[in-house]
Amino acid sequence: MTQTLHNAKEPNHSKEESAPPSSRTRWAILGVVLAADILDLLDSTITNIAAPTIAKDLGGGTALIQWLGASYALALGVLLVLGGRLGDKYGRRTLFLTGLAGFTAASVACGLAPSPGTLVAARLAQGAFGALVIPQGFGILGATWPRDQIGKAYSLFGPVMGLSAVGGPILAGFLIDTDIGGLGWRSMFLINLVLGGAALLTAARLLPRDTGDRTVTVDGPGSALLAATMLALLSALIESSAHGWTATNLLLLTAGAALFAAFCHRQRTAANPLIQPSLLHNRGFTSGLVLGIVFFAAVAGLLYVVSLFFQQALGRSPAGAALGLMPLSAGIVIAAIACYRLIGTLGRRLVLLGLLITLAGTGYLLTLVTISGTDTGSWALVPPLLVIGLGMGTCFGSIYDVTIGDIAQSEAGSAGGSLGAVQQLANAIGAAAVTTVYFRALKPTAGGGGEAHATTMSLTAVAAVTLLCCPLVRLLPLKAPEDHHH
Repeated sequence: MTQTLHNAKEPNHSKEESAPPSSRTRWAILGVVLAADILDLLDSTITNIAAPTIAKDLGGGTALIQWLGASYALALGVLLVLGGRLGDKYGRRTLFLTGLAGFTAASVACGLAPSPGTLVAARLAQGAFGALVIPQGFGILGATWPRDQIGKAYSLFGPVMGLSAVGGPILAGFLIDTDIGGLGWRSMFLINLVLGGAALLTAARLLPRDTGDRTVTVDGPGSALLAATMLALLSALIESSAHGWTATNLLLLTAGAALFAAFCHRQRTAANPLIQPSLLHNRGFTSGLVLGIVFFAAVAGLLYVVSLFFQQALGRSPAGAALGLMPLSAGIVIAAIACYRLIGTLGRRLVLLGLLITLAGTGYLLTLVTISGTDTGSWALVPPLLVIGLGMGTCFGSIYDVTIGDIAQSEAGSAGGSLGAVQQLANAIGAAAVTTVYFRALKPTAGGGGEAHATTMSLTAVAAVTLLCCPLVRLLPLKAPEDHHH
């Protein structure tokens, strides 16, 4: 789930040229910003449900199933901070419109893709253009809403993103199963031509013009090194699930490590690095960054595997799998809303509580699948998935709020952008890593015992990683910032 993406914001200090908008216009602008975030969230979650259907239609096997989610999150995560800086440099309106137009065009390319390679390339383009759009939203709202009223705008993001997270897989499953016009899975991408086109026309009419600040420096080499690092690592992971650790895959892994070292060197020496060095010297922030990477990677992989279990082990249709995941989605929304009130008093203890609840739910599901296997009943899955959702939502609503608990106010923009980007990269890594465990466990050479065995192996890996996160909580700041409520 990517509902915390709105953290990826950086202030833009360029002078606005238009007069303050009316109240009606402000609400319409909020609607456009929300629509863009909803489109991003829908498209980040729909392939969790659609991947098996797409792979069956286009071919591409397990590698395509893994790349469909990972490619989008990879491009979004790598370019998110860069997108914020480009908005500062060239103006938020320009980047928002450019990104939304490109996102819509890339969605159409996904819907018309004739082969696995072209679809993955279009998914990468979708994520890249999404990274131009998302960071601009909060800057646009800050420029158009009075400070004493902007809390009303921010307060809508949590519920709307929560509903979108629930609605994305359900929409995907419904569109695939109804097979509108014989389009099958393609309709869930082509629908963005209508949704994205409407948002683009409205945005072009409403968004205020801003000049940007041409003195802002953009770290292109840093972004390129990070992209190359992630591509090499993900390629090695995904290819290993199909062919094992061949010489080529080991070479890719080595190249990824070398590129990451070069990226770290760039961050230390660049005048305007993607992540401020002072943030990495802050123990609480660095601990939260690491905890976030590990936890979000684990649960992103978990979501993918549970969807595969529903469809490949239990024989559910895409819509049936989406409905089966609803208890998990409901748990996320419930817990995220509850955390809004609890974060101020519980602080980092809320993070530990979320990890333990996630661990309990994963253990419950693991026990159920181990005992019942492919005979697991629909209703039996509701309690463990609800518990997992409650744990995930508690962590979503607390990890990053607590992580920035003792950073300087001047670092808040960079911290928010970095954390949002890291969450997306963790989604890409997790989707690839946990499904690699899943698909390797299916192979007879790995002692494969079918879908149930693959699922238990994956859930065991997720539980182990979640348990490893718990000691890191002691290194986090005690509390979230007093004013960090949106």
